[in-house]
Amino acid sequence: MKIARIELEEGEIRFARLTEEGLELLEGDLFGGFLPTGKKAGKHRLLAPIIPHAILCIGLNYRAHAEEMKSRLPDYPVLFFKNPSALLNPGASIHIPRTPVSTQVDYEGELAVVIGTTCKNVSRENALDHVLGYTCANDVSARDWQKQWGGGQWCRGKSFDTFAPLGPYLVTPDEIPNPNALEIATRVNGEVLQQSNTADMIFDVPALIEFLSGETTLAKGTVILTGTPSGVGLGRTPQRWLQPGDRVEIEIEGIGVLENLVE
Repeated sequence: MKIARIELEEGEIRFARLTEEGLELLEGDLFGGFLPTGKKAGKHRLLAPIIPHAILCIGLNYRAHAEEMKSRLPDYPVLFFKNPSALLNPGASIHIPRTPVSTQVDYEGELAVVIGTTCKNVSRENALDHVLGYTCANDVSARDWQKQWGGGQWCRGKSFDTFAPLGPYLVTPDEIPNPNALEIATRVNGEVLQQSNTADMIFDVPALIEFLSGETTLAKGTVILTGTPSGVGLGRTPQRWLQPGDRVEIEIEGIGVLENLVE
Protein backbone atom coordinates (compact mmCIF):
# COMPACT_ATOMS: atom_id res chain seq x y z
CA MET A 1 0.00 0.00 0.00
CA LYS A 2 1.15 3.52 -0.82
CA ILE A 3 0.19 5.74 2.10
CA ALA A 4 -0.02 9.53 1.82
CA ARG A 5 -0.27 12.05 4.61
CA ILE A 6 -2.35 15.00 3.46
CA GLU A 7 -3.86 18.26 4.61
CA LEU A 8 -7.44 18.66 3.42
CA GLU A 9 -8.80 21.98 2.19
CA GLU A 10 -10.36 22.74 5.58
CA GLY A 11 -7.05 22.11 7.36
CA GLU A 12 -7.65 18.58 8.69
CA ILE A 13 -4.65 16.25 8.43
CA ARG A 14 -5.51 12.72 7.30
CA PHE A 15 -3.91 9.61 5.87
CA ALA A 16 -4.96 8.21 2.52
CA ARG A 17 -3.96 5.39 0.22
CA LEU A 18 -3.16 5.70 -3.45
CA THR A 19 -5.58 3.82 -5.72
CA GLU A 20 -6.15 3.77 -9.48
CA GLU A 21 -8.89 6.36 -8.92
CA GLY A 22 -6.72 8.65 -6.77
CA LEU A 23 -6.35 9.03 -3.03
CA GLU A 24 -8.83 7.26 -0.73
CA LEU A 25 -9.14 8.44 2.87
CA LEU A 26 -8.16 5.98 5.60
CA GLU A 27 -9.30 5.54 9.18
CA GLY A 28 -6.89 4.36 11.85
CA ASP A 29 -3.33 4.89 12.91
CA LEU A 30 -0.02 4.78 11.05
CA PHE A 31 1.40 2.32 13.57
CA GLY A 32 -1.81 0.50 14.49
CA GLY A 33 -3.22 -0.10 11.03
CA PHE A 34 -5.77 1.44 8.68
CA LEU A 35 -9.22 0.71 7.30
CA PRO A 36 -10.38 2.10 3.95
CA THR A 37 -13.33 4.51 4.03
CA GLY A 38 -14.34 4.46 0.38
CA LYS A 39 -14.19 8.29 0.41
CA LYS A 40 -12.01 10.24 -2.01
CA ALA A 41 -9.61 12.76 -0.54
CA GLY A 42 -10.80 15.77 -2.55
CA LYS A 43 -8.67 18.91 -2.62
CA HIS A 44 -5.56 18.47 -0.48
CA ARG A 45 -1.90 19.31 0.06
CA LEU A 46 0.62 16.48 0.16
CA LEU A 47 2.68 16.33 3.36
CA ALA A 48 5.76 14.32 4.31
CA PRO A 49 4.37 10.83 5.00
CA ILE A 50 5.67 10.81 8.59
CA ILE A 51 6.91 13.25 11.23
CA PRO A 52 10.16 11.54 12.23
CA HIS A 53 10.93 10.65 15.83
CA ALA A 54 14.59 10.87 14.81
CA ILE A 55 16.52 11.00 11.54
CA LEU A 56 19.55 8.68 11.46
CA CYS A 57 21.74 9.02 8.38
CA ILE A 58 24.42 6.85 6.85
CA GLY A 59 27.36 8.32 4.94
CA LEU A 60 29.53 6.67 2.29
CA ASN A 61 27.20 3.70 1.86
CA TYR A 62 27.40 3.24 -1.91
CA ARG A 63 30.55 1.79 -3.40
CA ALA A 64 30.60 4.16 -6.38
CA HIS A 65 30.00 7.17 -4.11
CA ALA A 66 32.91 6.20 -1.85
CA GLU A 67 35.03 5.94 -4.98
CA GLU A 68 34.06 9.40 -6.27
CA MET A 69 34.86 10.84 -2.81
CA LYS A 70 38.22 9.02 -2.97
CA SER A 71 37.41 7.36 0.36
CA ARG A 72 38.18 3.82 1.44
CA LEU A 73 35.19 1.59 2.07
CA PRO A 74 34.16 1.93 5.72
CA ASP A 75 34.45 -1.03 8.09
CA TYR A 76 31.25 0.02 9.88
CA PRO A 77 28.32 2.22 8.83
CA VAL A 78 29.15 5.93 9.10
CA LEU A 79 26.42 7.45 11.27
CA PHE A 80 25.36 11.07 11.58
CA PHE A 81 22.10 12.83 12.47
CA LYS A 82 19.77 15.37 10.94
CA ASN A 83 17.55 17.57 13.09
CA PRO A 84 13.93 16.38 12.65
CA SER A 85 12.94 20.04 12.30
CA ALA A 86 14.67 19.96 8.89
CA LEU A 87 11.67 17.97 7.58
CA LEU A 88 10.22 19.26 4.30
CA ASN A 89 7.02 18.30 2.51
CA PRO A 90 6.88 17.17 -1.13
CA GLY A 91 6.42 20.17 -3.40
CA ALA A 92 7.73 22.64 -0.82
CA SER A 93 10.91 24.64 -1.40
CA ILE A 94 14.43 23.89 -0.23
CA HIS A 95 15.81 27.11 1.25
CA ILE A 96 19.46 27.98 0.60
CA PRO A 97 20.85 29.33 3.91
CA ARG A 98 21.58 33.04 3.93
CA THR A 99 22.10 33.71 7.68
CA PRO A 100 24.49 31.95 8.04
CA VAL A 101 25.26 31.80 4.37
CA SER A 102 26.04 28.70 2.33
CA THR A 103 27.17 28.71 -1.29
CA GLN A 104 27.61 24.93 -1.59
CA VAL A 105 24.18 23.33 -1.15
CA ASP A 106 24.11 19.81 -2.56
CA TYR A 107 21.47 17.18 -3.38
CA GLU A 108 21.62 13.56 -2.21
CA GLY A 109 18.88 11.19 -3.31
CA GLU A 110 18.34 8.38 -0.78
CA LEU A 111 16.09 5.50 0.19
CA ALA A 112 14.51 6.21 3.58
CA VAL A 113 13.49 3.38 5.91
CA VAL A 114 10.83 4.03 8.56
CA ILE A 115 10.91 1.92 11.73
CA GLY A 116 7.43 0.70 12.71
CA THR A 117 8.02 -1.03 16.05
CA THR A 118 10.26 0.15 18.88
CA CYS A 119 13.22 -2.23 18.87
CA LYS A 120 16.71 -2.88 20.23
CA ASN A 121 19.45 -5.41 19.45
CA VAL A 122 17.71 -6.59 16.32
CA SER A 123 19.25 -9.46 14.39
CA ARG A 124 19.86 -9.16 10.67
CA GLU A 125 17.48 -12.06 10.08
CA ASN A 126 14.58 -10.24 11.79
CA ALA A 127 15.47 -6.67 10.83
CA LEU A 128 12.88 -6.15 8.09
CA ASP A 129 10.11 -7.26 10.48
CA HIS A 130 10.52 -3.88 12.19
CA VAL A 131 10.10 -1.80 9.02
CA LEU A 132 6.89 0.19 8.66
CA GLY A 133 7.69 1.27 5.12
CA TYR A 134 9.94 3.04 2.67
CA THR A 135 9.97 6.48 1.11
CA CYS A 136 12.19 8.82 -0.91
CA ALA A 137 14.51 11.28 0.81
CA ASN A 138 16.84 14.09 -0.15
CA ASP A 139 19.74 14.48 2.27
CA VAL A 140 20.27 18.14 1.37
CA SER A 141 23.75 19.19 2.50
CA ALA A 142 25.54 22.51 2.87
CA ARG A 143 29.00 21.21 2.01
CA ASP A 144 30.84 24.30 3.26
CA TRP A 145 29.28 23.85 6.70
CA GLN A 146 29.78 20.10 6.53
CA LYS A 147 33.42 20.18 5.44
CA GLN A 148 34.91 23.51 6.53
CA TRP A 149 32.97 25.21 9.29
CA GLY A 150 31.31 22.38 11.20
CA GLY A 151 34.19 21.63 13.56
CA GLY A 152 34.61 18.15 12.13
CA GLN A 153 30.94 17.24 12.68
CA TRP A 154 28.39 16.96 9.86
CA CYS A 155 25.19 17.82 11.72
CA ARG A 156 25.29 21.59 11.13
CA GLY A 157 25.67 21.28 7.38
CA LYS A 158 22.92 18.65 7.24
CA SER A 159 20.31 20.16 9.57
CA PHE A 160 19.30 23.56 8.26
CA ASP A 161 15.55 24.03 7.90
CA THR A 162 14.13 22.34 4.74
CA PHE A 163 17.15 20.01 4.42
CA ALA A 164 15.15 16.77 4.92
CA PRO A 165 12.53 16.39 2.19
CA LEU A 166 10.56 13.12 2.49
CA GLY A 167 7.86 11.58 0.31
CA PRO A 168 5.73 11.40 -1.68
CA TYR A 169 4.36 8.17 -0.17
CA LEU A 170 5.20 5.65 2.51
CA VAL A 171 5.22 2.28 0.77
CA THR A 172 4.55 -0.78 2.90
CA PRO A 173 7.03 -3.68 2.88
CA ASP A 174 4.67 -6.07 1.09
CA GLU A 175 5.21 -3.95 -2.04
CA ILE A 176 8.99 -3.82 -1.56
CA PRO A 177 10.13 -7.28 -0.42
CA ASN A 178 13.78 -6.46 -1.19
CA PRO A 179 14.79 -2.85 -0.50
CA ASN A 180 18.23 -3.55 -1.96
CA ALA A 181 17.05 -4.11 -5.51
CA LEU A 182 15.58 -0.70 -6.37
CA GLU A 183 16.53 1.74 -9.11
CA ILE A 184 17.25 5.19 -7.70
CA ALA A 185 17.81 8.46 -9.55
CA THR A 186 18.19 12.18 -8.91
CA ARG A 187 17.33 14.79 -11.51
CA VAL A 188 17.96 18.54 -11.36
CA ASN A 189 15.98 20.54 -13.90
CA GLY A 190 15.33 17.27 -15.74
CA GLU A 191 19.01 16.31 -16.01
CA VAL A 192 19.88 12.94 -14.51
CA LEU A 193 22.75 13.50 -12.07
CA GLN A 194 22.49 10.32 -10.00
CA GLN A 195 21.55 6.93 -11.43
CA SER A 196 22.12 3.75 -9.47
CA ASN A 197 20.54 0.78 -7.71
CA THR A 198 20.25 0.18 -3.98
CA ALA A 199 22.13 -3.09 -4.61
CA ASP A 200 25.30 -0.93 -4.63
CA MET A 201 24.96 -0.27 -0.88
CA ILE A 202 27.98 -1.35 1.16
CA PHE A 203 25.72 -2.12 4.13
CA ASP A 204 22.26 -3.26 3.11
CA VAL A 205 19.07 -2.34 4.94
CA PRO A 206 19.04 -5.37 7.31
CA ALA A 207 22.70 -4.71 8.20
CA LEU A 208 21.94 -1.05 8.95
CA ILE A 209 19.03 -1.88 11.25
CA GLU A 210 21.10 -4.50 13.06
CA PHE A 211 23.97 -2.03 13.52
CA LEU A 212 21.87 0.98 14.54
CA SER A 213 19.80 -1.00 17.06
CA GLY A 214 22.84 -2.48 18.79
CA GLU A 215 22.45 -1.51 22.48
CA THR A 216 20.37 1.39 21.15
CA THR A 217 16.60 1.74 21.16
CA LEU A 218 15.11 2.68 17.81
CA ALA A 219 11.71 4.19 18.58
CA LYS A 220 8.86 3.69 16.17
CA GLY A 221 8.85 6.58 13.75
CA THR A 222 12.64 6.64 13.46
CA VAL A 223 13.70 7.39 9.90
CA ILE A 224 16.93 5.93 8.53
CA LEU A 225 18.48 7.58 5.47
CA THR A 226 20.51 4.80 3.88
CA GLY A 227 23.13 6.78 1.96
CA THR A 228 23.41 8.30 -1.49
CA PRO A 229 24.76 6.99 -4.80
CA SER A 230 27.53 8.59 -6.85
CA GLY A 231 26.89 11.76 -8.82
CA VAL A 232 26.54 14.29 -6.00
CA GLY A 233 27.42 17.88 -6.78
CA LEU A 234 30.50 17.76 -4.54
CA GLY A 235 31.99 14.93 -6.60
CA ARG A 236 31.40 16.39 -10.06
CA THR A 237 33.84 18.31 -12.24
CA PRO A 238 33.01 21.15 -12.15
CA GLN A 239 31.16 20.92 -8.87
CA ARG A 240 27.41 21.44 -9.18
CA TRP A 241 25.59 23.33 -6.39
CA LEU A 242 21.86 23.92 -6.12
CA GLN A 243 20.67 27.37 -7.16
CA PRO A 244 17.40 29.28 -6.65
CA GLY A 245 14.91 28.17 -9.26
CA ASP A 246 16.24 24.61 -9.54
CA ARG A 247 13.79 21.70 -9.50
CA VAL A 248 15.07 18.56 -7.76
CA GLU A 249 13.45 15.16 -8.26
CA ILE A 250 14.32 11.98 -6.37
CA GLU A 251 12.81 8.89 -7.96
CA ILE A 252 12.92 5.40 -6.46
CA GLU A 253 11.46 2.34 -8.11
CA GLY A 254 8.18 1.28 -6.53
CA ILE A 255 7.85 4.45 -4.44
CA GLY A 256 7.46 7.44 -6.72
CA VAL A 257 9.00 10.87 -7.28
CA LEU A 258 9.85 13.37 -4.54
CA GLU A 259 9.96 16.83 -6.11
CA ASN A 260 11.09 20.09 -4.51
CA LEU A 261 12.00 23.50 -5.85
CA VAL A 262 14.96 25.54 -4.57
CA GLU A 263 14.65 29.12 -3.33
